[in-house]
Amino acid sequence: MDRAWPEDPVPTAHSPFHSPSLSARRPLPMRFTNLASHPDIGSNSYLLELGETRLILDAGTHPKHTGRDTLPRYEMLPPDSVDGILLSHPHLDHIGALPVLMREQPGAAVVMTRLTREHGDVLLHNSVNVMKAQREELNEPLYPLYSHGQVESCVHRWMVREPGQAFSLGERDRVSVEFFRAGHVLGAVGMKIEAQGHRIFYTGDVHFEDQTITRGADFPSDAVDTLLIETTRGDHQRDPGYTREAERKRLGAILRAVIEGGGSVLIPVFAFGKTQELLLLLKELMEEGAIPSVPVHIGGLSTKMTEVTDRHCDHPDRLHRGVQILRDFSELRVLVRGRDPDLRPGEIYALSSGMMSEHTVSHRFARRILASEKNAILFVGYADADAPGGRILAAGQGGRVALSSTSPHESEIRCSVERFDFSGHAPREQLADYAVACRPKTVLLVHGDEAARRWFLEELGRRLPGSRILIPVPGQMIDL
Repeated sequence: MDRAWPEDPVPTAHSPFHSPSLSARRPLPMRFTNLASHPDIGSNSYLLELGETRLILDAGTHPKHTGRDTLPRYEMLPPDSVDGILLSHPHLDHIGALPVLMREQPGAAVVMTRLTREHGDVLLHNSVNVMKAQREELNEPLYPLYSHGQVESCVHRWMVREPGQAFSLGERDRVSVEFFRAGHVLGAVGMKIEAQGHRIFYTGDVHFEDQTITRGADFPSDAVDTLLIETTRGDHQRDPGYTREAERKRLGAILRAVIEGGGSVLIPVFAFGKTQELLLLLKELMEEGAIPSVPVHIGGLSTKMTEVTDRHCDHPDRLHRGVQILRDFSELRVLVRGRDPDLRPGEIYALSSGMMSEHTVSHRFARRILASEKNAILFVGYADADAPGGRILAAGQGGRVALSSTSPHESEIRCSVERFDFSGHAPREQLADYAVACRPKTVLLVHGDEAARRWFLEELGRRLPGSRILIPVPGQMIDL
Protein backbone atom coordinates (compact mmCIF):
# COMPACT_ATOMS: atom_id res chain seq x y z
CA MET A 1 0.00 0.00 0.00
CA ASP A 2 2.61 2.45 -1.22
CA ARG A 3 0.71 5.60 -2.06
CA ALA A 4 2.78 8.64 -1.17
CA TRP A 5 5.26 9.07 -4.02
CA PRO A 6 4.92 12.34 -5.98
CA GLU A 7 3.98 10.44 -9.15
CA ASP A 8 1.40 8.36 -7.24
CA PRO A 9 -1.21 10.74 -5.74
CA VAL A 10 -2.46 9.75 -2.30
CA PRO A 11 -6.21 9.17 -1.98
CA THR A 12 -7.54 11.61 0.60
CA ALA A 13 -10.76 12.48 2.37
CA HIS A 14 -13.17 14.67 0.42
CA SER A 15 -12.93 18.32 1.40
CA PRO A 16 -16.08 19.62 3.15
CA PHE A 17 -15.66 22.93 1.34
CA HIS A 18 -16.67 23.91 -2.21
CA SER A 19 -13.69 24.71 -4.41
CA PRO A 20 -13.79 26.90 -7.57
CA SER A 21 -12.21 25.80 -10.83
CA LEU A 22 -8.43 25.88 -11.07
CA SER A 23 -8.46 28.89 -13.40
CA ALA A 24 -10.47 30.94 -10.89
CA ARG A 25 -8.78 29.80 -7.70
CA ARG A 26 -6.78 32.04 -5.43
CA PRO A 27 -4.43 30.89 -2.70
CA LEU A 28 -6.48 29.73 0.27
CA PRO A 29 -5.64 30.60 3.88
CA MET A 30 -3.01 28.69 5.81
CA ARG A 31 -3.56 27.97 9.46
CA PHE A 32 -2.00 26.11 12.39
CA THR A 33 -4.07 24.67 15.24
CA ASN A 34 -2.60 23.33 18.46
CA LEU A 35 -4.57 20.15 19.15
CA ALA A 36 -2.67 19.36 22.38
CA SER A 37 -5.07 19.06 25.29
CA HIS A 38 -2.72 20.53 27.91
CA PRO A 39 -0.07 23.28 27.92
CA ASP A 40 2.91 21.10 28.94
CA ILE A 41 4.69 18.13 27.33
CA GLY A 42 2.23 15.49 26.17
CA SER A 43 -0.63 14.82 23.72
CA ASN A 44 1.51 16.43 21.01
CA SER A 45 -0.58 16.88 17.87
CA TYR A 46 -0.91 19.78 15.45
CA LEU A 47 -3.20 20.56 12.51
CA LEU A 48 -1.92 22.35 9.42
CA GLU A 49 -4.53 23.66 7.01
CA LEU A 50 -2.65 24.43 3.81
CA GLY A 51 -5.25 25.58 1.34
CA GLU A 52 -7.57 22.62 0.93
CA THR A 53 -5.05 20.10 2.27
CA ARG A 54 -5.23 19.24 5.97
CA LEU A 55 -2.31 17.54 7.69
CA ILE A 56 -1.82 16.33 11.26
CA LEU A 57 1.70 16.33 12.72
CA ASP A 58 2.04 13.62 15.42
CA ALA A 59 -0.71 12.06 17.52
CA GLY A 60 0.39 11.64 21.13
CA THR A 61 -1.16 10.87 24.49
CA HIS A 62 -0.44 12.72 27.74
CA PRO A 63 1.39 10.69 30.41
CA LYS A 64 -0.09 12.62 33.35
CA HIS A 65 -3.73 12.15 32.42
CA THR A 66 -6.08 9.25 31.78
CA GLY A 67 -9.10 8.37 29.70
CA ARG A 68 -10.36 10.94 27.22
CA ASP A 69 -8.24 13.59 28.95
CA THR A 70 -5.04 11.94 27.72
CA LEU A 71 -6.00 12.52 24.07
CA PRO A 72 -5.51 15.58 21.87
CA ARG A 73 -8.52 17.73 21.00
CA TYR A 74 -9.69 15.62 18.09
CA GLU A 75 -13.26 16.78 18.64
CA MET A 76 -12.12 19.92 16.78
CA LEU A 77 -11.73 17.86 13.58
CA PRO A 78 -14.73 17.00 11.38
CA PRO A 79 -14.83 13.24 10.78
CA ASP A 80 -12.88 12.03 7.74
CA SER A 81 -11.59 15.53 6.94
CA VAL A 82 -7.82 14.97 7.15
CA ASP A 83 -5.62 14.22 4.13
CA GLY A 84 -2.44 13.10 5.83
CA ILE A 85 -0.90 12.23 9.21
CA LEU A 86 2.88 12.61 9.58
CA LEU A 87 4.73 10.95 12.48
CA SER A 88 8.06 12.28 13.75
CA HIS A 89 8.91 9.31 16.04
CA PRO A 90 7.18 6.63 18.13
CA HIS A 91 7.36 7.81 21.75
CA LEU A 92 3.82 7.68 23.14
CA ASP A 93 3.56 11.44 23.62
CA HIS A 94 3.79 11.57 19.80
CA ILE A 95 2.13 8.33 18.64
CA GLY A 96 -0.05 7.04 21.50
CA ALA A 97 -3.30 8.52 20.12
CA LEU A 98 -2.69 7.45 16.51
CA PRO A 99 -5.21 4.54 16.48
CA VAL A 100 -7.92 6.89 17.80
CA LEU A 101 -7.09 9.52 15.19
CA MET A 102 -7.02 6.95 12.36
CA ARG A 103 -10.39 5.60 13.47
CA GLU A 104 -11.87 9.09 13.17
CA GLN A 105 -9.94 9.96 9.97
CA PRO A 106 -10.11 6.78 7.86
CA GLY A 107 -9.21 8.56 4.60
CA ALA A 108 -5.91 9.98 5.83
CA ALA A 109 -2.59 8.72 4.52
CA VAL A 110 -0.23 7.93 7.44
CA VAL A 111 3.51 8.33 6.79
CA MET A 112 6.60 7.68 8.93
CA THR A 113 10.05 6.09 8.69
CA ARG A 114 10.48 2.31 8.75
CA LEU A 115 12.14 2.38 12.18
CA THR A 116 9.24 4.43 13.57
CA ARG A 117 6.82 1.95 12.00
CA GLU A 118 8.47 -1.09 13.61
CA HIS A 119 9.08 0.46 17.03
CA GLY A 120 5.64 2.11 17.03
CA ASP A 121 3.94 -1.21 16.34
CA VAL A 122 5.43 -2.72 19.52
CA LEU A 123 4.85 0.39 21.64
CA LEU A 124 1.16 0.67 20.74
CA HIS A 125 0.49 -3.00 21.50
CA ASN A 126 2.16 -2.48 24.87
CA SER A 127 0.00 0.60 25.40
CA VAL A 128 -3.11 -1.58 25.00
CA ASN A 129 -1.82 -3.89 27.74
CA VAL A 130 -1.08 -0.95 30.04
CA MET A 131 -4.52 0.55 29.50
CA LYS A 132 -6.18 -2.80 30.24
CA ALA A 133 -4.37 -2.91 33.58
CA GLN A 134 -5.20 0.75 34.31
CA ARG A 135 -8.89 0.13 33.65
CA GLU A 136 -8.98 -1.67 37.01
CA GLU A 137 -6.17 0.14 38.82
CA LEU A 138 -7.46 3.62 38.01
CA ASN A 139 -11.15 2.76 37.62
CA GLU A 140 -11.03 4.18 34.08
CA PRO A 141 -14.00 2.70 32.16
CA LEU A 142 -12.90 4.16 28.79
CA TYR A 143 -9.73 2.09 28.78
CA PRO A 144 -8.41 0.63 26.60
CA LEU A 145 -8.93 3.42 24.05
CA TYR A 146 -8.16 0.91 21.29
CA SER A 147 -7.61 -2.83 20.95
CA HIS A 148 -4.79 -5.05 19.70
CA GLY A 149 -6.85 -5.74 16.60
CA GLN A 150 -7.25 -2.03 15.91
CA VAL A 151 -3.50 -1.50 16.28
CA GLU A 152 -2.86 -4.29 13.76
CA SER A 153 -5.29 -2.71 11.30
CA CYS A 154 -3.56 0.65 11.72
CA VAL A 155 -0.08 -0.75 11.12
CA HIS A 156 -1.20 -2.21 7.77
CA ARG A 157 -2.08 1.33 6.64
CA TRP A 158 1.20 2.95 7.68
CA MET A 159 3.38 4.04 4.77
CA VAL A 160 7.15 4.34 4.96
CA ARG A 161 9.34 7.18 3.69
CA GLU A 162 12.96 7.82 4.61
CA PRO A 163 14.97 11.05 4.79
CA GLY A 164 15.74 12.22 1.25
CA GLN A 165 12.58 10.66 -0.25
CA ALA A 166 10.36 13.65 -1.01
CA PHE A 167 6.65 12.92 -1.40
CA SER A 168 3.41 14.86 -1.72
CA LEU A 169 -0.04 14.78 -0.16
CA GLY A 170 -3.44 16.24 -1.02
CA GLU A 171 -5.63 16.26 -4.12
CA ARG A 172 -6.27 19.91 -5.02
CA ASP A 173 -3.59 21.80 -3.09
CA ARG A 174 -0.57 19.51 -3.37
CA VAL A 175 1.73 19.71 -0.37
CA SER A 176 5.33 18.49 -0.65
CA VAL A 177 7.00 16.82 2.35
CA GLU A 178 10.54 15.73 3.06
CA PHE A 179 11.90 14.04 6.20
CA PHE A 180 15.27 14.85 7.80
CA ARG A 181 17.11 12.84 10.45
CA ALA A 182 16.36 14.34 13.89
CA GLY A 183 18.90 12.50 16.09
CA HIS A 184 16.47 12.08 19.01
CA VAL A 185 16.02 8.31 18.67
CA LEU A 186 16.64 5.95 15.77
CA GLY A 187 14.24 6.76 12.93
CA ALA A 188 13.12 10.11 14.36
CA VAL A 189 12.68 12.91 11.83
CA GLY A 190 11.98 16.56 11.44
CA MET A 191 10.00 17.51 8.37
CA LYS A 192 9.94 20.21 5.72
CA ILE A 193 6.47 20.95 4.38
CA GLU A 194 5.85 23.27 1.41
CA ALA A 195 2.57 24.54 0.00
CA GLN A 196 1.68 27.57 -2.15
CA GLY A 197 5.24 28.86 -1.80
CA HIS A 198 5.04 28.74 2.01
CA ARG A 199 7.78 26.69 3.68
CA ILE A 200 7.24 25.12 7.12
CA PHE A 201 9.73 23.14 9.17
CA TYR A 202 8.71 20.98 12.13
CA THR A 203 11.60 19.82 14.30
CA GLY A 204 9.77 17.13 16.27
CA ASP A 205 12.10 16.09 19.09
CA VAL A 206 15.67 16.82 18.03
CA HIS A 207 19.26 16.34 19.16
CA PHE A 208 22.09 17.77 17.07
CA GLU A 209 24.93 15.81 18.69
CA ASP A 210 25.84 12.15 18.22
CA GLN A 211 24.72 9.89 21.07
CA THR A 212 26.06 6.39 21.71
CA ILE A 213 23.92 4.65 19.10
CA THR A 214 22.07 7.48 17.32
CA ARG A 215 23.68 9.93 14.92
CA GLY A 216 22.90 13.60 15.47
CA ALA A 217 20.34 15.55 13.46
CA ASP A 218 20.90 16.46 9.84
CA PHE A 219 18.54 19.41 9.45
CA PRO A 220 18.49 21.95 6.62
CA SER A 221 19.23 25.58 7.45
CA ASP A 222 17.30 27.10 4.54
CA ALA A 223 15.08 30.06 5.30
CA VAL A 224 11.55 29.09 6.31
CA ASP A 225 8.31 30.97 6.68
CA THR A 226 7.11 29.03 9.75
CA LEU A 227 9.25 27.11 12.25
CA LEU A 228 7.50 24.72 14.63
CA ILE A 229 10.15 23.95 17.26
CA GLU A 230 10.41 21.86 20.43
CA THR A 231 11.46 23.61 23.67
CA THR A 232 11.93 20.72 26.12
CA ARG A 233 15.16 21.92 27.73
CA GLY A 234 14.40 25.62 27.71
CA ASP A 235 14.08 25.88 31.49
CA HIS A 236 17.81 25.47 32.19
CA GLN A 237 21.19 26.24 30.68
CA ARG A 238 23.62 23.46 30.00
CA ASP A 239 27.01 23.91 31.69
CA PRO A 240 29.17 25.79 29.14
CA GLY A 241 32.02 23.38 29.94
CA TYR A 242 29.90 20.30 29.25
CA THR A 243 31.27 17.53 27.08
CA ARG A 244 29.65 14.15 26.54
CA GLU A 245 32.98 12.44 27.18
CA ALA A 246 33.39 14.12 30.58
CA GLU A 247 29.84 13.10 31.51
CA ARG A 248 30.60 9.57 30.35
CA LYS A 249 33.68 9.42 32.59
CA ARG A 250 31.69 10.76 35.55
CA LEU A 251 29.10 8.02 35.05
CA GLY A 252 31.87 5.41 34.94
CA ALA A 253 33.50 6.71 38.12
CA ILE A 254 30.25 6.64 40.12
CA LEU A 255 29.29 3.20 38.84
CA ARG A 256 32.71 1.83 39.80
CA ALA A 257 32.53 3.35 43.29
CA VAL A 258 29.07 1.93 44.01
CA ILE A 259 29.80 -1.52 42.60
CA GLU A 260 33.15 -1.88 44.38
CA GLY A 261 31.47 -0.69 47.58
CA GLY A 262 29.01 -3.58 47.41
CA GLY A 263 26.04 -1.48 46.34
CA SER A 264 23.46 -1.91 43.60
CA VAL A 265 22.56 0.63 40.93
CA LEU A 266 19.12 1.46 39.55
CA ILE A 267 19.09 3.40 36.29
CA PRO A 268 15.49 4.23 35.31
CA VAL A 269 15.22 4.31 31.51
CA PHE A 270 12.59 4.61 28.83
CA ALA A 271 12.11 1.29 27.05
CA PHE A 272 12.76 2.74 23.60
CA GLY A 273 15.74 4.92 22.87
CA LYS A 274 17.28 5.49 26.26
CA THR A 275 17.57 1.77 27.09
CA GLN A 276 19.50 0.99 23.92
CA GLU A 277 21.72 4.07 24.30
CA LEU A 278 22.53 3.12 27.91
CA LEU A 279 23.27 -0.54 27.19
CA LEU A 280 25.82 0.29 24.50
CA LEU A 281 27.35 2.93 26.77
CA LEU A 282 27.72 0.39 29.60
CA LYS A 283 29.19 -2.12 27.14
CA GLU A 284 31.77 0.48 26.08
CA LEU A 285 32.70 1.31 29.68
CA MET A 286 33.16 -2.36 30.56
CA GLU A 287 35.27 -3.08 27.50
CA GLU A 288 37.48 -0.09 28.34
CA GLY A 289 37.88 -1.27 31.93
CA ALA A 290 36.29 1.91 33.26
CA ILE A 291 33.75 -0.16 35.25
CA PRO A 292 33.77 -3.80 36.38
CA SER A 293 32.06 -6.33 34.14
CA VAL A 294 28.91 -7.03 36.16
CA PRO A 295 25.39 -8.20 35.26
CA VAL A 296 23.09 -5.58 33.74
CA HIS A 297 19.37 -6.41 34.04
CA ILE A 298 16.64 -5.36 31.61
CA GLY A 299 13.21 -6.79 30.93
CA GLY A 300 9.72 -6.52 29.54
CA LEU A 301 9.15 -3.87 26.90
CA SER A 302 12.82 -2.85 26.94
CA THR A 303 13.76 -6.29 25.65
CA LYS A 304 11.21 -6.12 22.82
CA MET A 305 12.39 -2.67 21.76
CA THR A 306 16.02 -3.81 21.83
CA GLU A 307 15.10 -6.75 19.58
CA VAL A 308 13.70 -4.30 17.00
CA THR A 309 16.80 -2.11 17.25
CA ASP A 310 19.04 -5.15 16.79
CA ARG A 311 17.20 -6.11 13.59
CA HIS A 312 18.37 -2.80 12.13
CA CYS A 313 21.97 -2.95 13.35
CA ASP A 314 23.25 -1.76 9.94
CA HIS A 315 20.88 1.20 9.61
CA PRO A 316 22.68 4.32 8.29
CA ASP A 317 21.43 6.42 11.25
CA ARG A 318 23.30 4.13 13.66
CA LEU A 319 26.66 4.28 15.33
CA HIS A 320 28.17 0.93 16.42
CA ARG A 321 26.90 -0.48 13.15
CA GLY A 322 26.70 -4.25 13.09
CA VAL A 323 26.50 -4.58 16.88
CA GLN A 324 23.46 -6.47 18.16
CA ILE A 325 22.98 -5.62 21.82
CA LEU A 326 21.18 -8.78 22.92
CA ARG A 327 23.73 -10.97 21.13
CA ASP A 328 26.97 -9.07 21.74
CA PHE A 329 26.63 -7.66 25.29
CA SER A 330 27.71 -10.70 27.32
CA GLU A 331 26.84 -9.15 30.72
CA LEU A 332 23.23 -8.49 29.77
CA ARG A 333 20.56 -10.36 31.75
CA VAL A 334 16.96 -10.45 30.49
CA LEU A 335 14.34 -10.71 33.23
CA VAL A 336 11.72 -13.43 33.24
CA ARG A 337 8.49 -11.97 31.88
CA GLY A 338 6.14 -10.73 34.62
CA ARG A 339 8.75 -11.07 37.37
CA ASP A 340 10.60 -8.23 39.07
CA PRO A 341 14.35 -8.76 39.58
CA ASP A 342 15.97 -9.84 42.82
CA LEU A 343 18.24 -7.23 44.39
CA ARG A 344 21.85 -8.38 44.28
CA PRO A 345 24.88 -6.34 45.40
CA GLY A 346 27.28 -5.14 42.75
CA GLU A 347 24.81 -5.31 39.86
CA ILE A 348 23.12 -2.78 37.56
CA TYR A 349 19.36 -2.58 36.91
CA ALA A 350 18.33 -0.64 33.80
CA LEU A 351 14.56 -0.70 34.33
CA SER A 352 11.63 1.17 32.84
CA SER A 353 9.98 3.54 33.16
CA GLY A 354 12.46 6.39 32.88
CA MET A 355 10.40 8.64 35.15
CA MET A 356 9.69 5.79 37.58
CA SER A 357 5.97 6.17 36.97
CA GLU A 358 3.70 4.24 39.31
CA HIS A 359 2.96 0.59 38.51
CA THR A 360 6.24 0.18 36.56
CA VAL A 361 9.22 -2.07 37.32
CA SER A 362 11.58 0.80 38.18
CA HIS A 363 8.97 2.26 40.55
CA ARG A 364 8.44 -1.03 42.41
CA PHE A 365 12.17 -1.71 42.56
CA ALA A 366 12.99 1.76 43.92
CA ARG A 367 11.95 1.05 47.52
CA ARG A 368 14.68 -1.58 47.87
CA ILE A 369 17.33 0.68 46.34
CA LEU A 370 16.36 3.68 48.49
CA ALA A 371 16.88 1.75 51.71
CA SER A 372 20.70 1.55 51.68
CA GLU A 373 23.42 4.18 51.52
CA LYS A 374 25.52 1.71 49.51
CA ASN A 375 23.11 1.90 46.57
CA ALA A 376 22.54 4.55 43.93
CA ILE A 377 19.80 5.76 41.60
CA LEU A 378 21.23 7.34 38.47
CA PHE A 379 19.02 9.36 36.11
CA VAL A 380 20.21 9.59 32.51
CA GLY A 381 17.14 11.13 30.87
CA TYR A 382 14.09 13.33 31.35
CA ALA A 383 12.07 13.05 34.56
CA ASP A 384 9.00 15.24 35.01
CA ALA A 385 9.05 17.13 38.32
CA ASP A 386 5.70 15.64 39.34
CA ALA A 387 6.68 12.02 38.57
CA PRO A 388 8.24 9.81 41.28
CA GLY A 389 11.62 10.11 39.57
CA GLY A 390 11.38 13.90 39.56
CA ARG A 391 10.44 13.92 43.25
CA ILE A 392 13.44 11.72 44.12
CA LEU A 393 15.74 14.05 42.20
CA ALA A 394 14.32 17.10 43.98
CA ALA A 395 14.64 15.56 47.47
CA GLY A 396 18.08 13.99 46.98
CA GLN A 397 20.02 11.77 49.35
CA GLY A 398 18.90 12.28 52.94
CA GLY A 399 15.50 13.58 51.88
CA ARG A 400 12.12 11.90 51.99
CA VAL A 401 9.80 11.11 49.11
CA ALA A 402 6.23 9.88 48.64
CA LEU A 403 6.47 7.25 45.93
CA SER A 404 2.72 6.78 45.66
CA SER A 405 0.20 9.47 44.74
CA THR A 406 -2.47 7.67 46.76
CA SER A 407 -0.52 7.22 50.00
CA PRO A 408 0.94 9.87 52.33
CA HIS A 409 3.75 7.51 53.40
CA GLU A 410 7.22 8.88 52.68
CA SER A 411 10.35 6.81 52.20
CA GLU A 412 13.75 8.01 53.33
CA ILE A 413 16.28 8.34 50.53
CA ARG A 414 19.39 6.73 51.95
CA CYS A 415 21.00 5.89 48.61
CA SER A 416 22.95 8.38 46.53
CA VAL A 417 21.07 10.14 43.74
CA GLU A 418 22.80 11.50 40.64
CA ARG A 419 21.67 13.04 37.38
CA PHE A 420 23.56 12.85 34.09
CA ASP A 421 23.10 14.77 30.87
CA PHE A 422 22.63 12.10 28.22
CA SER A 423 19.43 13.71 26.99
CA GLY A 424 18.04 12.95 23.55
CA HIS A 425 16.88 16.58 23.32
CA ALA A 426 19.09 19.45 22.16
CA PRO A 427 20.10 22.04 24.77
CA ARG A 428 18.27 25.32 24.49
CA GLU A 429 21.24 27.27 23.16
CA GLN A 430 21.60 24.96 20.14
CA LEU A 431 17.87 25.10 19.42
CA ALA A 432 17.90 28.89 19.58
CA ASP A 433 20.88 29.00 17.22
CA TYR A 434 19.05 26.74 14.79
CA ALA A 435 15.94 28.91 14.92
CA VAL A 436 17.98 32.01 14.13
CA ALA A 437 19.74 30.23 11.24
CA CYS A 438 16.35 29.43 9.66
CA ARG A 439 15.38 33.13 9.55
CA PRO A 440 11.68 32.33 10.13
CA LYS A 441 8.88 34.83 9.79
CA THR A 442 6.89 32.95 12.46
CA VAL A 443 8.12 30.68 15.25
CA LEU A 444 5.68 28.43 17.11
CA LEU A 445 7.04 27.17 20.45
CA VAL A 446 5.78 23.69 21.37
CA HIS A 447 6.71 20.61 23.46
CA GLY A 448 7.87 22.33 26.61
CA ASP A 449 6.77 23.41 30.06
CA GLU A 450 5.80 27.03 30.64
CA ALA A 451 9.24 28.10 31.90
CA ALA A 452 10.93 26.45 28.92
CA ARG A 453 8.73 28.17 26.37
CA ARG A 454 9.03 31.51 28.13
CA TRP A 455 12.82 31.40 27.85
CA PHE A 456 12.55 30.80 24.10
CA LEU A 457 9.95 33.56 23.77
CA GLU A 458 12.35 36.07 25.32
CA GLU A 459 15.53 34.76 23.69
CA LEU A 460 14.15 34.52 20.17
CA GLY A 461 12.25 37.76 20.59
CA ARG A 462 15.63 39.42 21.18
CA ARG A 463 17.52 37.58 18.43
CA LEU A 464 14.75 37.61 15.80
CA PRO A 465 13.24 41.07 16.22
CA GLY A 466 11.40 40.93 12.89
CA SER A 467 9.71 37.59 13.55
CA ARG A 468 6.48 36.57 15.27
CA ILE A 469 7.36 34.37 18.26
CA LEU A 470 4.26 32.64 19.60
CA ILE A 471 3.33 30.12 22.30
CA PRO A 472 0.23 28.33 20.98
CA VAL A 473 -2.17 27.51 23.81
CA PRO A 474 -4.27 24.31 23.61
CA GLY A 475 -6.95 24.67 20.95
CA GLN A 476 -5.54 27.92 19.55
CA MET A 477 -5.73 28.59 15.81
CA ILE A 478 -3.02 30.76 14.24
CA ASP A 479 -2.99 32.13 10.69
CA LEU A 480 0.35 31.56 8.98
